[in-house]
Amino acid sequence: MSSPPKSLNDTAWELLFEKYDILACIDAQGRFEISVAQIKEFREPRLMAKFDHTINLPKIFVDNRLAILPITRGDYVISHFDAYHKFEADNEPITRVSLPTYIQSLDSTNIPSEAIALNCAVAAGIVADFLQDEDIVSTVSGRMGSGSFAFNIANSKTNMPCTVQVTNSQIEIDAAYEGVKGLALFEAKRDLPKDFLVRQLYYPFRVWQRRVTKTVRPLFLVYSNGIYRLYEYDFQDLNNYNSLVLVKQKNYSVEDTTIEISDIQSVLYQARIEQEPKTPFPQANNFKRVINICELLNEQELNRNDVTEQYAFDARQTNYYTDAARYLGLLEKKRKGSTPIYSLSDKGKRILNLSFKQRQLAYCNCILSHKAFGDTLRKYFESGCMPSTGDIVGIMKQSKLFNIGSDDTFERRSSTIKGWLNWIIGLINE
Repeated sequence: MSSPPKSLNDTAWELLFEKYDILACIDAQGRFEISVAQIKEFREPRLMAKFDHTINLPKIFVDNRLAILPITRGDYVISHFDAYHKFEADNEPITRVSLPTYIQSLDSTNIPSEAIALNCAVAAGIVADFLQDEDIVSTVSGRMGSGSFAFNIANSKTNMPCTVQVTNSQIEIDAAYEGVKGLALFEAKRDLPKDFLVRQLYYPFRVWQRRVTKTVRPLFLVYSNGIYRLYEYDFQDLNNYNSLVLVKQKNYSVEDTTIEISDIQSVLYQARIEQEPKTPFPQANNFKRVINICELLNEQELNRNDVTEQYAFDARQTNYYTDAARYLGLLEKKRKGSTPIYSLSDKGKRILNLSFKQRQLAYCNCILSHKAFGDTLRKYFESGCMPSTGDIVGIMKQSKLFNIGSDDTFERRSSTIKGWLNWIIGLINE
């Protein structure tokens, strides 16, 4: 398998590591401090030091198990930090809520930003229900200074804690809601990452736990495809960056999410089989992320590098998931010189404007109008279990798929069929 193309960050960081012999310094001293001025020699610092998820880290960081944290307004420290935390499974049932009837300026089917997602969550009573606090009020938000504090963080190479001193670094809070019992600090996302940079919760927590006497509650809100996923964490040791534990997790929707097996079967048996497009057969197993990339491209077209840098994708995943969305006719691709540019198709825009239930069924129709997917789901309904890999490969070989040659490739691509059909089956919640 060929290596994914290097991003602009990959190239710039490799040049920085070479110029300042950063790996040798870390081996000798355990860390390397780097300034904004040094980073700017090769690329804009705001693009070079913001890695909200491990998938965004430059290759040289990944290969050497490194992470980067801000320590002042103009300086960062690089070391073998255990800086990220995996999101726990979001298997909780979806709680149905509704917007007040008098609200006209919020559209639950059109959430173009984290700020709008937070506003909708407040207006629909999601935040109040989750916090179980009285009379919550929106208070501090935006960028502010951190003041000074120190903390211990695990070193992934030595398995020993190391100390980091922060002095007037910049922090950012997406929203804060204060009630009688506590102050809730929110970080909001519209992509579907596997993990997050703990700093996003820890630095604001450290700042505000010494400014108020009540409990400070760090929370994540992840919005995608009509579902609001809320995670509350607690740092059990104030001075330990890695001491966070999940307190609770809940899922909400402003729309009706009830989908019955008869709805899926109706789509399956009414779907018109399309001729296979001359687009690579998908190798993107998580259909939620196919939807998510369509949402992220709904507001603007982006080039390949923008998608990779701004969201929870690496270069290879950007290719896989944009190709998957193109296979379904949801995205369009053009070129500006040699650079691929992606935008949402008219079909993709139409689907995103549907209500939750109709939107999911429209995505099901996009999938099941392809013979390999439709025939496999029919076998599932006939037997009550997912067909074997061998059976799926047999169906694929009868479906005139574009540019799949070897049996190994058929077998690898069959995992996409399983993944997407499991997503469809998982919609059934009657």
